[in-house]
Amino acid sequence: MNNIRSKHPIHSFCKRLFDLFFAACFLPLFILLCPIIGLLIKLDSKGPVFYRDERVGRWGKSFKCWKFRTMVLDADAHSPAIGEHDERITRVGHWLRKTSLDELPQIINIFKGDMSTVGPRPALVSLVAQYTPHQAQRLAMRPGLTGWLQVNGRNTLPYEQRLEYDIWYTQHWTFILDMKILLKTPLVVLSQKGIYHPAVALEESPVSEP
Repeated sequence: MNNIRSKHPIHSFCKRLFDLFFAACFLPLFILLCPIIGLLIKLDSKGPVFYRDERVGRWGKSFKCWKFRTMVLDADAHSPAIGEHDERITRVGHWLRKTSLDELPQIINIFKGDMSTVGPRPALVSLVAQYTPHQAQRLAMRPGLTGWLQVNGRNTLPYEQRLEYDIWYTQHWTFILDMKILLKTPLVVLSQKGIYHPAVALEESPVSEP
């Protein structure tokens, strides 16, 4: 990862400035929607509005990733099925995932510096522990709200290929590439393709919530 680190030390500062600008622009939307989404979550199922899960960010540093809760309490006690018909996901949770609004609280993570606007999705601790040195290159940049993988297949791709897409991004990052990804993201969200994968655990959605 050292070679990747040396490729853009100055550009990372500009990327951070853009992240703060982006988060500041979307902060009013978060403030507006938070009470509405929070009320819907509370009316739909028992439990907290927010869910914080430990994820792995840049250079292997762990952090608490914020999301709106999309699963029932004690999700691990229910069927471990993964996919669109997972009974642990609430009715509101399905809607939040399909619209990607469950990720909106990650604006908090961007302000804190845990995440970026564009980058690989926050990695699960259990999966990072199994990374090879090559796969660990995925951790060379801050995790993002969206990324190269998210606009090129998302969870429809095999796990190993998803890692390669993220590694490619860390090796070829440019500001223009970030802008292309941001422009394509709304179309991908509207299409609702690749939200669920029927066979493998997702990195961008928690397998279970407390």
